[in-house]
Amino acid sequence: MGRSRQAGRATRKRRHKQDSLTQSAALCHQPQYVRLMKFLHGRGFTSRLLQPAHFTDTGRGLQALKTVKPGQLLISLPESCLLTTSTVLDSYLGYFIKSWKPRLSPLVALCIFLVCERHRGEASDWFPYIDVLPSTYTCPAYFTDETMAVLPASVQIKALKQREAVQEIHSDNQDFIRTLQPIFSEPVEEVLTYEALRWAWCSVNTRSVFMSHAANSFLCGQDVYALAPFLDLLNHRPDVQVKASFNNVTRCYEITSVAGIKRYHQAFINYGSHDNQRLMLEYGFMAPCNPHSVVYVDSALLIDVLRGDRSLEQKMKFLRENSFLHNLTVSSEGPSWRLTTALRLLSLPQTLYHHWKAVLLGQAVCDEREQWSRLTASTLCQRLLKDTHTALDKITHLFQHCEQSVREQLFVAQSLREEEKCILGSCLMELQIIQGGNQLDSLSPYDHSARVLAPEMQKHVCFSGNGPKQDSELVNTSVDRAKGQR
Repeated sequence: MGRSRQAGRATRKRRHKQDSLTQSAALCHQPQYVRLMKFLHGRGFTSRLLQPAHFTDTGRGLQALKTVKPGQLLISLPESCLLTTSTVLDSYLGYFIKSWKPRLSPLVALCIFLVCERHRGEASDWFPYIDVLPSTYTCPAYFTDETMAVLPASVQIKALKQREAVQEIHSDNQDFIRTLQPIFSEPVEEVLTYEALRWAWCSVNTRSVFMSHAANSFLCGQDVYALAPFLDLLNHRPDVQVKASFNNVTRCYEITSVAGIKRYHQAFINYGSHDNQRLMLEYGFMAPCNPHSVVYVDSALLIDVLRGDRSLEQKMKFLRENSFLHNLTVSSEGPSWRLTTALRLLSLPQTLYHHWKAVLLGQAVCDEREQWSRLTASTLCQRLLKDTHTALDKITHLFQHCEQSVREQLFVAQSLREEEKCILGSCLMELQIIQGGNQLDSLSPYDHSARVLAPEMQKHVCFSGNGPKQDSELVNTSVDRAKGQR
């Protein structure tokens, strides 16, 4: 208990130090932000409480001009300022979308609209907003093959699926895209390119807020997207609590601060209790001192480490049938309950098959099996740590000869790997403590090639990474699909 309080104090001290070192510069006098605020003012929005600013730690964000009290309304953005599928259907694209079958998805409709509006330049009504959108992103859809290759295995699979999803948006909608030729003076395929749609997809996926819309007969699928100019400059911080939703009475999307904000400090929102792998995949950034951060253990690694177990195939099948092969993780505090439980089952011989279900439901195992589970967890951490060090060496090499856009991708991948190194090192130390000083370099029953080198653990531990898990629950996480940090 005392240790948790000590860790909590250390985290607060780090946060205070970060806040004191953070510097900001107002952006509101730059021409593009002057145009943005004029555009929003014409649609009924003004902000006397927040202003766009550049911060040394996060980049673009919103700065509080006054002290914000707990429970005070931060932003109330009128519906007329939101870019939704209603905006698209009411535009020049509406005729084409409404007459097309099979129906487009809301996401595709928004992406095509963004590309068309960006192509129109200053002639577009939405130019003041599109002009402040990033020109590129650090989401996996933008990653090169070299960057993909240095991601953790579990992340790499999801990242490749993201890239494929964007490629399918381009390839599967070619017939519809060709119908838009009358809108353009140049060939439509030179406007609605894969690269342009990738930019639009990342813009919607990283910057939109969740807003449920009534179903209509012209689009197919759930319609929950809303691009929110100015509001989408708010950055994410894991320990911040906000209330966020569309107010059907005022017809505004509103965000209320729960704890308040000091004057001239950055205003943050919270996208939900996401680990940094999720934040990187969805939004293209990582949150420092993220209490939700974990390292994932995939089934392929389990199979490789335990390949000497003759009953492994049956055990893995049993775990799969009981939905126990996903979300197996380790944190700085040790293996998760799910991973520990799976390892306890894997420690049992086939002759105790009748106890397998009971173990998944929480039944304890004997001390010998419990120790085997911890040793196997240590072996898994060592294997993951070895992979992390190899990836970091590759990243260092790639940094030596790459262009700026790739450097930004590699920096995200490097940050993720560095965090993994800290978590795995701390987890190994926790396992050593739990063992009560017993040697953790004992051999796993099934993997005689992997040893846990206890004397080497110290160099892998990072005490400046993650803070302890927070006790308080987030009040509202409906900004779950909000944008990434800029």
